[in-house]
Amino acid sequence: MHIRTAFPYETRREDVRIPLPDGTLLYARVWRPVTEEPVPALLEYLPYRLTDWTAPRDWQRHPWYAGHGYASVRVDVRGHGCSEGLPGDEYDATELADGVAVVNWLAGQAWCTGKVGMFGISWGGFNSLQIAALAPEPLKAIVTVCSTDDRYDNDVHYMGGSVLAVDMHAWAATMLAFVSRPPDPAFVGEKWREMWLERLESVRPFIHTWLAHQTRDAYWKHGSVCENYPAIDAAVLAVGGWHDPYRDTVLRLVEHLPADRVRGLIGPWSHQYPDRGLPPGPAIGFLQETLRWWDHHLKGEETGVMKEPLLRSWISESHPPATVYAELPGRWVGEPAWPSPHITPLSYALQGAPVQVRSPHHTGLDAGRFFPFGNDADLPPDQRAEDAHSASFDFPVPAGSGPLEILGRPRVTLRLRMDVPFGQAIARLCDVAPDGSSTLVTRGVLNLSARHGRDRADAWPLGATEDVSFDLNGIGHAFAPGHRVRLAVSSAYWPWIWPQADSVGFTLDPAGSSLRLPLRERTSDDVIAFADPEQSEPLGVSYPAPLDEPPPERLVVRDVAKGEWRLEVDPRYGGTRVYPDGLEFTEDARETYTIQSDDPLSARTCSQWHLRLHRPELGWDVTVDTRSSITCDAADFFTSDEVVCREGGEVRFHRTWTRRIPRESG
Repeated sequence: MHIRTAFPYETRREDVRIPLPDGTLLYARVWRPVTEEPVPALLEYLPYRLTDWTAPRDWQRHPWYAGHGYASVRVDVRGHGCSEGLPGDEYDATELADGVAVVNWLAGQAWCTGKVGMFGISWGGFNSLQIAALAPEPLKAIVTVCSTDDRYDNDVHYMGGSVLAVDMHAWAATMLAFVSRPPDPAFVGEKWREMWLERLESVRPFIHTWLAHQTRDAYWKHGSVCENYPAIDAAVLAVGGWHDPYRDTVLRLVEHLPADRVRGLIGPWSHQYPDRGLPPGPAIGFLQETLRWWDHHLKGEETGVMKEPLLRSWISESHPPATVYAELPGRWVGEPAWPSPHITPLSYALQGAPVQVRSPHHTGLDAGRFFPFGNDADLPPDQRAEDAHSASFDFPVPAGSGPLEILGRPRVTLRLRMDVPFGQAIARLCDVAPDGSSTLVTRGVLNLSARHGRDRADAWPLGATEDVSFDLNGIGHAFAPGHRVRLAVSSAYWPWIWPQADSVGFTLDPAGSSLRLPLRERTSDDVIAFADPEQSEPLGVSYPAPLDEPPPERLVVRDVAKGEWRLEVDPRYGGTRVYPDGLEFTEDARETYTIQSDDPLSARTCSQWHLRLHRPELGWDVTVDTRSSITCDAADFFTSDEVVCREGGEVRFHRTWTRRIPRESG
């Protein structure tokens, strides 16, 4: 990583409050070049608190953009951080309307040319796309990283029509803890307590809403730009990583947006900006790449960025299974269009007699983290144990041939017989080496009640045989000669997928079942290269060593007598840190996922958070403790959420919510 200290422009920074039409003030931090000439503005807009939580990341990029002639602006969403107002649901109409107002406010400043770009990762990438679909006139270009165009089937809530137990629960619990944090008196003054208590009175756990909408209804269509791609008028640079759950959005955007307004980039990365150097790499000079995008679309300069292939993607070579890789072997390739003329389907017919698939309900414990962040235990370990709980079909890559290279979304067709009305099918594609080790390449899920559409729940006719087809997540991978392509099909995948009440599996008939791979013709792509990673000077946050040995990131515990399995997860978003302005920020979280191998109704999730914000010089000491859980019976989900907020050890707020939510398609 090159830390840049000299730029074409000197910069200044100021914190401002941006007025919204209803009088609410949003807290913003603006980095601007020192110049008398107006410059374009870049906006990053999200709820994750610019004064602390994202501050280290913000310092890596916003000053860098300002040093290259842009006003780079970081804004907290209404009801979060030091912004006024009350928090709402994620990406609700108010948040998006506020975002449009911020874009227009930036364009109207004397220091702005009137042209605005938006960028962001995850939440900030989501609302960049969604605000672009509202088409405010000044918004000319966006860079959306690790985001989605489909809030139902490609977010943290549902996958293939099934409840995402691992992240619907964990992220709802995380946001409950996050939204309960107070404004910082160092920035808002004495009114912080009044703002905090008013905010807490309005808080409602997201899980109530998310579990109440188990099919793809109007709630999920809101904010899903796949409903109307032509509404997006701004130029879109869509960026993803093969180890990020949202990467299929990049493939859909380059397929559905006009080629003169979109480019796609998919690397080997996790859920991170591609310049941060977090595993797996290689990292790239992403800030330089985005500067080419901004210079072309906001300054009218010819940078060659629109002469790049429509889609640039990384093809990983075969590699042994591991939970972390500093760098993956592979190469960059370019596609002139999507679907690509370099890709043709390769179909394998499954072979053998019908097989009963009745996976134990702890199948999936080796799935890895839904959101890899570059931590040591994020990625899936060797899949041999998972394969043993699945029906597996192997297809050899001839030893004398070249690699079998795929790029895109594999697809499976399965002929199934089922004797219960509801169930799930999970398909994993693995790369099996000559030594028998099995590396997960990609996977897909289908809630069998969603086989006719994600907007409906159709029970399976008892005893009937039907063919179902579904896509696996997109991937770029080259299977080495002498290896085997393995398709593994299971009926359970805990804790990613919440099991159906009467999950007893199904019978899979290989006759009529197949695997289709997007086979890529090997091409020479020597011209695709990126600069080395570069950032501005870091903020200077320190991370005190913990007093006690930290718990494992991912720990699997088996109670042999009870037949129970428990996965304990430390998400490790950032830990304890001390900021240069004196803020001491403590963050501890623990997630647990419990299930018995033979009982789908034993599924249970639990999340606990402890947050402390402490400014010794102000005598300010606040803690937030939350506990969230989900259990079920055959008919309902049961959710429980508790928040306890203290100031100086005194309880200022304490509330518990419990809900019974009917199980529909979930």
